[in-house]
Amino acid sequence: MVDIAYGRVSAKDQNPERQLQKFRELGIEDRFTFVDKQSGKDFDREQYKAMRLVLREGDLLYLDALDRLGRDYDGILREWKYITRELNADIVCLENESLFDSRRFKALGDMGKLLEDQFLSMLAWGAEQERKKNRIRQAEGIQVAQTKGVKFGRPKLEITKEFIQTYSKWKAGSIPAIVAMDELKISKTSFYKLVKIYESDLSGKIEYAQ
Repeated sequence: MVDIAYGRVSAKDQNPERQLQKFRELGIEDRFTFVDKQSGKDFDREQYKAMRLVLREGDLLYLDALDRLGRDYDGILREWKYITRELNADIVCLENESLFDSRRFKALGDMGKLLEDQFLSMLAWGAEQERKKNRIRQAEGIQVAQTKGVKFGRPKLEITKEFIQTYSKWKAGSIPAIVAMDELKISKTSFYKLVKIYESDLSGKIEYAQ
């Protein structure tokens, strides 16, 4: 029997340290601690799949909370049942340990399975509803920002009059490239992409943006 931990945060810039600290306090070895920095919308996660390969019958899997497992209602139920009933390992959710410890449900036999299904359905549904709310809030935020003129996505690279003027100064040696980029407020990559586009138009047919 091995104690294993799985943690997750939703983005690469988020810090899982709070979850990791809990796992350390339980004495779980680093080699048995798996953490993804990825959305819980599905289970196609590198560290989750690695954890699943390591997990064996009799092992105990610790989660900080049920939504760290995932945010897909059907997926949460499917994975929980696979781990606890098919693989015959166990799961403990530290945030709701008094309710979500699969060992306690197993001790109650068939009645325990019924109670476990009810609790799982309730919390998994709640996790999915929260994910849906977050998507709605995000969409509403983008819509509000767009009405204020905020543009999303990568800006389209265009040959403008301003670019041609700045390019001419740079090409003549009047200004260095870094100054040209600053004047145009574009990155180094974008600047040289525009230079390549402009210089490749030997026929002079480029129609620049106004």
